Amino acid sequence: MAHSLSAAEAAKLPYRDCVGLVVQNAAGLLFSGERSDVPGAWQMPQGGIDPGETPETAALRELEEETAIRPADAEIQAQTQNWSTYDLPLDVIPNRWGGRFRGQRQKWFLIAFHGPDSAIRIDTDPAEFRRWAWKPPAAVLTDIIAFKRPLYRDVLTEFGLLT
Repeated sequence: MAHSLSAAEAAKLPYRDCVGLVVQNAAGLLFSGERSDVPGAWQMPQGGIDPGETPETAALRELEEETAIRPADAEIQAQTQNWSTYDLPLDVIPNRWGGRFRGQRQKWFLIAFHGPDSAIRIDTDPAEFRRWAWKPPAAVLTDIIAFKRPLYRDVLTEFGLLT
């Protein structure tokens, strides 16, 4: 295991550009998945933006890669006005993305899911999630790993999903 970075070392690293996806079903519940690599850590789908890709294109690609939800069953309803950032804990940075990034800079999208639950499959390769559930926004916020909670609160509030 690599060593922890100092705060000064971490501050010199850039953020990884990424999209985040708030997938909402007709009942107003949100998709939340338990990470395959970190049991007990729940999050909404997210992923990197490939070179030459727009955030919107990345959002729909990541949605399909992580959940098998096809664009035909998903509709982008809104996106965050600004980019949001979060920093990884100092001891995690060396073990993620080859230690090249301090955290992520994310554009979030609210996506309406119109398909049946059977359209959702998490047995992707590689599998991002080990299990998933539809949850109320407050439960998604409670279940998220602590260092991402402020960002999730801001995103859910901007989309009008928290009161």
